[in-house]
Amino acid sequence: MRGTDPGARRPIVLLASGAGSLAQSILDRADDPDTSYRVAALVSDRDCEAAARADRSGVPTAVVRPAEYDDRAGWDRALTETVGSFDPDWIVSAGFMRILGPAFLERFDSRVVNSHPALLPSFPGVHAVRDALAYGVAVSGCTVHLVDAGVDTGPVIAQRAVEVLTDDTEGSLHERIKVAEREMLADVLTAATSGRLHIEGRKVHQS
Repeated sequence: MRGTDPGARRPIVLLASGAGSLAQSILDRADDPDTSYRVAALVSDRDCEAAARADRSGVPTAVVRPAEYDDRAGWDRALTETVGSFDPDWIVSAGFMRILGPAFLERFDSRVVNSHPALLPSFPGVHAVRDALAYGVAVSGCTVHLVDAGVDTGPVIAQRAVEVLTDDTEGSLHERIKVAEREMLADVLTAATSGRLHIEGRKVHQS
């Protein structure tokens, strides 16, 4: 764990692109007296409701727009510097709709987590809930994992199962998954920022 004061709340940065319901759950949990993290900033790639939610919570925000850079590598470097300026212990991809590049992952190696609405390694990618329903699974769920250079391929930290009901639509199943996802992600962040998350290669466990 970085820093010198073990009693202090550890800084995290949220990455988000959309409505921000997952980011909101992390912001809300940060107000709990027993929480071990504080949200230092929310960084987005566009104007979005997630940034507005952070503003309303008094959390600094920044936007790093890909269109303002000559190429993906330039944007990746700018995103890395922007996030790094807030000196986070951990970074959370909370509905961030961009793949993080090599400069970012090298700077923040093993300190970036993502929440995914499926039980990885099954159904990676942006249409996970739709794909699970189309496949006909009886159980889906959510995964919190470390981010690596692949698409939803990083080491798994935690998973929770969610039953698929016979009348589920993509929307109804996703809403139930989000409930489990919000609680699980906040729990993982609390473990990570209190020094109880241990990473050994692809094995990640909480003490």
